[in-house]
Amino acid sequence: MPAPGFRSEKLKGGGIGAEGRGTGAEKEEARMEKMLPEALLKLIKRVEENFPEDPKMVQLFVNCFTNTLDTTVKRLPDKTTYIITGDIPAMWLRDSVAQIRPYLMAAGEDGDIADMLVGLVKKQFFYVNLDPYANAFNQEANGNCWEHDETDMGPWIWERKYELDSLCYPIQLSYLVWKNTGRTDQFDETFVKGVRRILKVWRTEQHHEEESPYSFVRKGCYFTDTLSRNGKGALVKSGTGLIWSGFRPSDDACTYGYLIPSNMFASVVLGYLAEIAGEVLKDEELAAEAESFRQEVRNAIETLAVIKNEYYGRIYAYETDGYGQYLLMDDANVPSLLAMEYLGYEGDREVMENTRRFILSEGNPYYFKGKAAAGIGSPHVPPYYIWHIGLAIQGLTEASREEKLRLLQLMRDTDGGKGMMHEGFHVDDPSKYTREWFSWANAVFCELVLDYCQIRVKK
Repeated sequence: MPAPGFRSEKLKGGGIGAEGRGTGAEKEEARMEKMLPEALLKLIKRVEENFPEDPKMVQLFVNCFTNTLDTTVKRLPDKTTYIITGDIPAMWLRDSVAQIRPYLMAAGEDGDIADMLVGLVKKQFFYVNLDPYANAFNQEANGNCWEHDETDMGPWIWERKYELDSLCYPIQLSYLVWKNTGRTDQFDETFVKGVRRILKVWRTEQHHEEESPYSFVRKGCYFTDTLSRNGKGALVKSGTGLIWSGFRPSDDACTYGYLIPSNMFASVVLGYLAEIAGEVLKDEELAAEAESFRQEVRNAIETLAVIKNEYYGRIYAYETDGYGQYLLMDDANVPSLLAMEYLGYEGDREVMENTRRFILSEGNPYYFKGKAAAGIGSPHVPPYYIWHIGLAIQGLTEASREEKLRLLQLMRDTDGGKGMMHEGFHVDDPSKYTREWFSWANAVFCELVLDYCQIRVKK
């Protein structure tokens, strides 16, 4: 997650995957008719049918749904796809997948959308093969970067914070493209090379203290933007089965190096990789390796990450060090504990339900209540700012259709009058927010709207 407050000029142009303009309400109808493919128009029509007496909800959906295509997606001459995170001109491995997730629901009916998604998979694995420890990349090898950090930088790298989830997202996207379109051309030599590099890094980071070559130091910054012990990070116990991560999906440093939501996500995508390897690649050795690794990580989570809480019973910790220290919290950025079902993690049902109760209570130090809203925030932004991403994930993991609608209406009413979602907004005053333009938040709002309309990504 890039730091709040940075702004850059929006890209100019238009069309799917072109460098585009922002969306003005006065231009929406004409633009949709001329530029949006039929598959996307069908989804918008379904939303209109489900919200016949709520034009603001429909307009908010249209704004958010089209904004990513208009402003962040670039189709490159080599048929790959580059997606900026929003107000920062760099591509995050994580954010770029989250930003396009709603389009998976149309990709099976539109070859151009499917091409765009396949192009993104190929771009992501190109980057993974350049450096599996980096989290964000430039479109070209131009040397642009967030900061001149003490780590093994290169001209393609915008930022080199090692985040376990950043390596999960490309595998997830490749799998979801397959399941939603039937396409398998993303599983090429670059993909195979990339997943083998990912497996090697993850095996190395199970023994971070003894084997990892990675370190990261940022000078003159807030302490969450760098790693302790001269860039090594807080001490963890090796050989637990868990995979070390330097940073959270917020781009904030981990307190304890075993970040449980990201390990949950890793176990899920290792299952995806086992299926891809067996059914598409016909590589039984890779399939067996991925499945064994999946079970190892899951067993470690269920053994080491479950603690007994006085008020909530057995719950998952957010982080642990393997030595018996735990951090009890949740962060709105995904992967999160709140998002474990959304990501496909199948844990102990009682523990999952207890954890959800804890997360959505003031027992979680980043759960805030106010006059306008209540929800999960993040140490990445000031206290009492909650995230639209967190509200959307709460809705996507909620069984009750009525509760989904309540959360959608809450998101609708907390846009700060901007017709878009934000990063964080103040629980007492939605006009106070961070990051006016945040493509990930727009996308996950759209996914919740479509979920309410009973349209979901195939898994």
